[in-house]
Amino acid sequence: MKKYLQIETIELLINEEKRRVTVRPADTLLRVLREKLGLTGAKPGCENGDCGACTVLLDGVPVKSCLVLAVEAEGSKITTVEGLRGTAIQQAFLEEGGFQCGYCTSGFLVNAYALLEKHPAADREVDRGWLESNLCRCTGYEGISKALAKARTIKNKTG
Repeated sequence: MKKYLQIETIELLINEEKRRVTVRPADTLLRVLREKLGLTGAKPGCENGDCGACTVLLDGVPVKSCLVLAVEAEGSKITTVEGLRGTAIQQAFLEEGGFQCGYCTSGFLVNAYALLEKHPAADREVDRGWLESNLCRCTGYEGISKALAKARTIKNKTG
């Protein structure tokens, strides 16, 4: 009996750009972004949804791209850390040193961006609860908290 590898071409809307890519049904969004489209901002950490290094936005909602099949993302708006250039959160992370080794940073940036969009006036408790889905092995949480507070200030000033 022959076994066939099912391959299909899908179209993904990533960072406001339509991209066609050939995938297998089992390909995760993380692997397609990194290996087929060259968008390496989302990082493979645990690859089981625990660390958050691979976080992207799917229709504005933070998701772990290691847990999403690429075919499931077709028809959705995907935002990766590469799509956050020039945002208040990126500026604040740079100014406040919201990173140490940097491996987790892209996931934190994406998640923090979504937090600012959904809860522009959140308090520290909401911030902490929202960001607990991301882990920093270097324990750079103080810088991340400062960056989030600064980004909120920048965003509220500029609208």
